[in-house]
Amino acid sequence: MVLDKHRKSADRVLVPMAKRLVNVNPDHISALAIILAALTGLLFYLSGTWYWLLIVSSAVLMSSALMDALDGKVAKMTGKASIRGDFLDHVLDRYADIFLILGIMVSGYCNSLIGVLGLTGVLMTSYLGTQAQAVGVERDYSGILGRADRLVLMILAPLVLWGMLFFWQTSTVNLPYLGFGLTPFDLLLLWFAIAGHFTALQRGIRVWRVLTVRQKK
Repeated sequence: MVLDKHRKSADRVLVPMAKRLVNVNPDHISALAIILAALTGLLFYLSGTWYWLLIVSSAVLMSSALMDALDGKVAKMTGKASIRGDFLDHVLDRYADIFLILGIMVSGYCNSLIGVLGLTGVLMTSYLGTQAQAVGVERDYSGILGRADRLVLMILAPLVLWGMLFFWQTSTVNLPYLGFGLTPFDLLLLWFAIAGHFTALQRGIRVWRVLTVRQKK
């Protein structure tokens, strides 16, 4: 995960914020994160009609990502971290991924086939990470595309698309392409498809090797 290397730097901002939320149930923070993610998916869809909503969608997604980062911090600070909470967090994260990518797919700014490939790449990346834990290997966050990376890219892509629509004065009928007939959202989900499945493969190989070594002992 590219951004995982900067986790300590992010903690400098997140920890003080989490301290202010110690009286809030971390499950409620998780619930707010998924609600904001679902709202972002809706805004992606509506931006196909009102492209200025692309800016709003980025802001709402940023808020969702912040809540998603804070719930775990608050749970640890208050001693409420649990397997049940971890399970809930993983389930809600997957639904958030689905809401976000489906919103992009039906926005009119993205090829549906590319959207499906991107969604499978995201889901398989996450599945291999949690499946590693399920078979007795530690939770796997390795690979070139982690969730934090995806969220940052999904925050930036709508802003790029909005800028192109605004400054080029184009419309949803005449989409701004970056080359090869692809929009910024097409390129985003195409990257999710390629990097996502590659990351899943990386994690799968790592877990297989660990299990092979254990089996030989």
